[in-house]
Amino acid sequence: MVVGRSTGGIGLHAVDLATHLRAMGDEVVFVTDDLTADRFELPGALRWWPSRAGGLPSAVRSLWRLHGLARTSDVVHAHGHQAGLLAVLAATGTGTPVVVSQHNAVLGARGPRRVISTVLQSLVARRSALVTGASSDLVEEAAAYGAQGARLAPVPSPRVPALVAAPLADVAARRAAADALLEAHGIPGPGALVLTISRIAPQKNLDVLVEAAGLVAAPVAWVVVGDGDDALLSELRRRAADDGAPVHFVGAVADPTPWLRAAEVFVLPSRWEARALVVQEAMAAGVPVVASDTGGLHDVVEGAGVLVPVGDAPGFAAAVDEILGDGERRGRLSQQGRERATSWDDGLATARRWREWYSGLPGMT
Repeated sequence: MVVGRSTGGIGLHAVDLATHLRAMGDEVVFVTDDLTADRFELPGALRWWPSRAGGLPSAVRSLWRLHGLARTSDVVHAHGHQAGLLAVLAATGTGTPVVVSQHNAVLGARGPRRVISTVLQSLVARRSALVTGASSDLVEEAAAYGAQGARLAPVPSPRVPALVAAPLADVAARRAAADALLEAHGIPGPGALVLTISRIAPQKNLDVLVEAAGLVAAPVAWVVVGDGDDALLSELRRRAADDGAPVHFVGAVADPTPWLRAAEVFVLPSRWEARALVVQEAMAAGVPVVASDTGGLHDVVEGAGVLVPVGDAPGFAAAVDEILGDGERRGRLSQQGRERATSWDDGLATARRWREWYSGLPGMT
């Protein structure tokens, strides 16, 4: 498993997949960087990720080590664009098949950077034995770049089974849980808890969230769980304070379950997402979801939540107000979300499918 810098869904999925593969008797070795190894507590992970701090000699050393490991492995499975590039370069000449799982679209590249990105994505697609996408648009993109095989590989959240199995909290229980959480974090109430779980990153469109929060008519406490870009976080906090928007940033948490069981609406205004684990978790917890109509979110949410055009702050605000003001609709969305969550494959079924795919790769018997 080759995994780059990750503090969220990519790392969580790779760790869950490795856990199930090991339980079935496979040996899985992680090659990653310090941040990912520490965040996901990966003992024995090989911290061979090239870094600017180490310079070119360190990068070459890491690539050579990975080349040696690839030579003795049955499969190299990389997660993400950078990991995919590192894997195909390191595996060159080894005869070991490389699988690349794409979890995100490349956004915002223009001019020369766009040209370089296109060349590198094409290189990865053509050199990989299999490219999978977490959403159908990523699969189409891989095929367009020349992938020999391109498949949809939905990524499950490992938290979904426990969330679905837990009793569904009603509005009164959610309000009581929210009051306790908000008081513990020094957040003023009362009001319904509107929840967003997200990295603090430009892709997440959190400026749209702040604008939407300022437009919501109902009394709410809008909490953002997650960490990331400190400069962006400072700017978002300043804007929320200037606009009087009821948005509160509480940082990262090890387990978001208490927040999910206290929330009355979950909102994700991202510019793009594949199959966001946090949206799966919200639906499994029975929290009505309002999300951008983009990427893989359409397939996950349509018919069991509310989809809003990307960047439409008034649309997000109106959707939150509508759900909070209509108890019958809120209950219906809650139930529909949980029912859909029960239909998804869990981590074990996903690992079994991956084993079948590995077995069918060139050179495997």
